Amino acid sequence: MSEFAAYVQLGFHHITDLRGADHILFLLALAAIYRFRDWRECLWVATAFTAGHSLTLALAVTNVLTISPALIEFLIPITIVATAIENLLVRDSARPFATRRYRPVLAGVFGLVHGAGFANYLRSLFVERIALPLLGFNVGIELGQICVLALTFTAFIAVDRVVATARPPRWLAVAPVRARAIAVSSIVLVVASRWAVERAPW
Repeated sequence: MSEFAAYVQLGFHHITDLRGADHILFLLALAAIYRFRDWRECLWVATAFTAGHSLTLALAVTNVLTISPALIEFLIPITIVATAIENLLVRDSARPFATRRYRPVLAGVFGLVHGAGFANYLRSLFVERIALPLLGFNVGIELGQICVLALTFTAFIAVDRVVATARPPRWLAVAPVRARAIAVSSIVLVVASRWAVERAPW
């Protein structure tokens, strides 16, 4: 296996490893408000997250940026909490402003935080050249995100169909996508809030 392929595999494993579910939960939160037909929009937001992730990794592994690991471990679930809350506050995800303008920026900023979470490990691996390993690692991250999002949307399609066939009380009735977004975001909010409390550096 080439060096590039090895780092692609490492990046892919970083995103899909269930033992480190932070990134999967974050992607779940990002995708919660989208319908299947909005997959391009969702992928663009996830790619913005990768861009932020990549920038922090590049700065960290070259020792330009140094951040306390304890602080980063706390901030990662905070970004997930913020995303879940944003999902609950945005009622109409179809509006251009809601999905196309600030969401990629938000994901990119949060990617800066998530990238720092893996920086110490990667710094120990990058001995001399860093360009090729960083490129391979980030390609692996993007491929891993695409796989996670594909599985997520498959599950969402099934959930939306179940919700659409249910007959809730009229006062409780909402669009299937909105009902799913509320349910998923609420679960994510609870899990990420617990992680934030457990990892609080004070």
